[in-house]
Amino acid sequence: MWRRVLSVSCLAAALAAVSSWAQDPPAAQDPPAAQDPPAAQDPPAAQDPPPDQEPPAAQDAPAGQTRPAEPDRPTEPFNRDILLARAAELARKAHALPPPPEGEGRARLTYDQYRSIRFDPHAAIWNRENRTFVIDLLYPGFIFDVPVNINLVVGGTARRVLFSGEKFAYGSEVPPVAANGNHAGYSGFRVRAPLNAEDYLDEFLVFQGASYFRAVAKGQIYGLSARGLAVRTARREGEEFPHFTDFWIERPPENAEQLVIHALLQSPSVVGAYSFTARPGDETIIDVDMTLFPRVELTAFGIAPLTSMFLFDESNRARFDDYRNAVHDSDGLQILTGRGERLWRALANPRAVAQTSVFLDDSPKGFGLLQRERDFDAYQDAEAQYDRRPSLWVEPAAEWGPGHVELIEIPSQREINDNIVAYWQPAKPIPAGESASFKYRLRFTDEPLDDSLARVVDTRVGQSLNTEGQRSFVIDIASRDDIPDDLVPEVWSSAGRVFAPRGQVVPQTGVYRVAFELAPERDNLIELSVVVRSNGQPWSETWKYQWSR
Repeated sequence: MWRRVLSVSCLAAALAAVSSWAQDPPAAQDPPAAQDPPAAQDPPAAQDPPPDQEPPAAQDAPAGQTRPAEPDRPTEPFNRDILLARAAELARKAHALPPPPEGEGRARLTYDQYRSIRFDPHAAIWNRENRTFVIDLLYPGFIFDVPVNINLVVGGTARRVLFSGEKFAYGSEVPPVAANGNHAGYSGFRVRAPLNAEDYLDEFLVFQGASYFRAVAKGQIYGLSARGLAVRTARREGEEFPHFTDFWIERPPENAEQLVIHALLQSPSVVGAYSFTARPGDETIIDVDMTLFPRVELTAFGIAPLTSMFLFDESNRARFDDYRNAVHDSDGLQILTGRGERLWRALANPRAVAQTSVFLDDSPKGFGLLQRERDFDAYQDAEAQYDRRPSLWVEPAAEWGPGHVELIEIPSQREINDNIVAYWQPAKPIPAGESASFKYRLRFTDEPLDDSLARVVDTRVGQSLNTEGQRSFVIDIASRDDIPDDLVPEVWSSAGRVFAPRGQVVPQTGVYRVAFELAPERDNLIELSVVVRSNGQPWSETWKYQWSR
């Protein structure tokens, strides 16, 4: 493993934009705020007709007036082969995105204005049909400045869902030009299905903003996000954010347990064809099938990128004047290497500059950003409910070959900012004019891995009680089985000096505790590793940490 330290300035603007929506979710088991009905004087908009039916005929206009003709809904054959061909063709052309929803010269909607725009739940797609899933459409504007085309697919035929402002109710502060605008598309959509109760449709999946999407499992609320693709993340030349510009949603059969969504991804560097198969439940699963068509040689890119937030826990609690004990959507990066080794990288919030850690591997069996701490008392936050945020585990469906898992940790002083990124970076670039395919499964869950090895449950760091300038590390490890008597902790550091490594059982909690002292000396950044062995074999997963001044 090696490391790279970079300035965060190239990411600040983009991450600040995303953070506004990434950290303000409705509870999964409660009716989403956007389902509030419109004001009484606004009649509900009619449901968009299924793609294999014509829209209802318009009513006659009042005498002396002419009603505008209903626009035609673009209709075309559709399947994944057609999507692949379209992506390949677009990759040979120059990149272009549609103009922003507000139009040239119009002021962007503020956060409060945008939040006051509510979708009418009576206008949800399939709302009046006997389907397991319904689709809510999301208004364009604010930071969601790339209009998205949404198409419904039935029997191999796709028909566009045209934008209609009548599907929304508007707060009094929304300017008329926005409320009455004729936009090119929506900003995304959310999917509702029975999740926490059979007689209620919970929101469990949302696609909105660049290539971001989020999901929850039963009993969870929104936390970390997934993305379609990462390009040049934390590179000095600046990150590129691809966008999902078009979606094709297959109408599910009655009583279906899964929903199939296709998407077209575009950016100056690459075009992508994606298919998502989503199954909500105790563990919400999304199978991803993606093919990339680079416009230029794709060198710095991330497959299955995950984005999360880590502000503080016991390892850096002293830096924050906060009544809570911890604030984070995720507390660690888990990796199951191609060799079967289990790594746990406790997350950190660096003080000054972004830190990038690289974990070399060949065909990993999985990786993910996890939220292991599930005790409310660890957070004491009744509003954010960090104890209910999902873990997200990535499982490749085939061998990905050589490359590395890359972890980026960005300094942050506020919990509204996503500051953690993790993804798989293949070792080989993808040349322009060629293509590369990847398949993987996303598991939104509580804890995706088995507990055959003892797991790290707490990492604590503080000033040494014995020597000024040294740091004390305490790592608690829990096992499902009895703790053997022959445990030997092995501690390694890339720099500085490690003193007095020791281990003991804590009777009050039943965990095995490893403690040691670190003298950083003149080093500003040090990689640390701990593994506990029994009879010469790993008894615990391998704990890793990156300490910085």
